[in-house]
Amino acid sequence: MNEIALALNGIFRTFRLGGESLEVLRGATVEISSGEIVALVAPSGTGKSTLLHIAGLLERPDAGEVLIAGENCTNLSDDRRTSLRRIGIGFVYQHHHLLPEFSALENVFIPQVIDAIPRHLAQKRGLELLDMVGLSNRALHRPGKLSGGEQQRVAIARALANKPKIVIADEPTGNLDHETSTRVFEILIGLARETGVAVLVATHNADLAERMDRKITLKKGILTSEM
Repeated sequence: MNEIALALNGIFRTFRLGGESLEVLRGATVEISSGEIVALVAPSGTGKSTLLHIAGLLERPDAGEVLIAGENCTNLSDDRRTSLRRIGIGFVYQHHHLLPEFSALENVFIPQVIDAIPRHLAQKRGLELLDMVGLSNRALHRPGKLSGGEQQRVAIARALANKPKIVIADEPTGNLDHETSTRVFEILIGLARETGVAVLVATHNADLAERMDRKITLKKGILTSEM
């Protein structure tokens, strides 16, 4: 039986704007297993980013529980949450956020070095990951010398560098043309299948969403799961 990589249990989040309260999440609940690829589909302004921030331990909910690989993160210290983000969660954003002064390889192995992995081992894994995304021949190129699709493939490799339990991807193909978008998506899904990592992908692309294992929608602060 696959491990539950991410569990959100009864998540509530309210923002105060002036004298008014805006309830963005109202008891949002979902479980994502290791090796499962789940699409999060929601219109802009419905709380999608807030949900991803809470799932990624970047923001705390007002109520409810967030569990990463069975560990309840709700009341953890900031230091422990930071540690879990570094080793338990991989992030891929719409914009790659690569460090422009470093090569593709350095962008992938730096997170490992920060996590105290010896440099030679971090570099070896970095090369392996770049090979998995088809960029071993571009390892020494800086981001400015890479195409948009190549940059995003480096970002995917970086997200997997520390062997996370879950990868959270926020519109990872949103800035790419259709052909490149499909290629990047296939690489992300292929790596997820190969490594067994869970993946939560927020996307407006209905075609990509239909190719994932499951789709969840966010409406009026409540998550609904569709097969």
